[in-house]
Amino acid sequence: MWIVARYLPVAPFSLKSASATASGGKTLLVPTPYAIKMALLDAAIRMFGLAEGERLFPFLRDLTIAVALPNDLVVMKGFGKIQRLLKDKSNKEKAQEAQERKHWPMQPTIAYREYVYYRDAFQLAFAAPAHTLLPPGLTQLLLAINYFGKRGGFAQLLEPPYQTEELPVSAHFIDLTPTAISAFHIAGTLQMLDDCAHTLTFQRANIYTADRITLGKERILRHVVLPYRLQRSSRGYNWYQYIHEEG
Repeated sequence: MWIVARYLPVAPFSLKSASATASGGKTLLVPTPYAIKMALLDAAIRMFGLAEGERLFPFLRDLTIAVALPNDLVVMKGFGKIQRLLKDKSNKEKAQEAQERKHWPMQPTIAYREYVYYRDAFQLAFAAPAHTLLPPGLTQLLLAINYFGKRGGFAQLLEPPYQTEELPVSAHFIDLTPTAISAFHIAGTLQMLDDCAHTLTFQRANIYTADRITLGKERILRHVVLPYRLQRSSRGYNWYQYIHEEG
């Protein structure tokens, strides 16, 4: 059994990979399973309280997630000015300059940024692991999510989520949480998407505790090849297009 939700982006989407730095790094083309599950957890806590969010967390953590994207994805490239911590605070000249400009302990720098434009709506589908049930109230949680990735990547739910036994083939759903190697298009685009490991606990997922999440242990990477080909590229954008089967 699947629950499917259809969203229309109302702002560009951006989410850097787990290996990206603060001042650079390309954006992923899709929200990661980790980001989606944390969005669901955030909605659960806001709607039902902390205790209920903690109870629901194991169900949300183990969800299988698939996505159906628009035919065209356009990545917009650009540079922006940001503030970051002064690297060498012992450098008196830089420290004095930062204090005079009232930036201390920060310093201005340039950062590379990318944003993905979805021309049409996209769909997210959720299923529970074998022999388990979908989390109670999942439909309500999907109603409460209004952005994916970084803050500002707003999306609007277009219709109430619905249940279906099988995902429609015509929608071209892509599994974002594969547990085994499967066939993929050789001309597709590889994405390394982070996900929750089965060992991730609510205590570690809680950002207000001192317990840390380690990449490769509680937070794992899934290698997913999206059936999208880089159609055209320039200094300012990349245009990806869905690879339709020929013949």
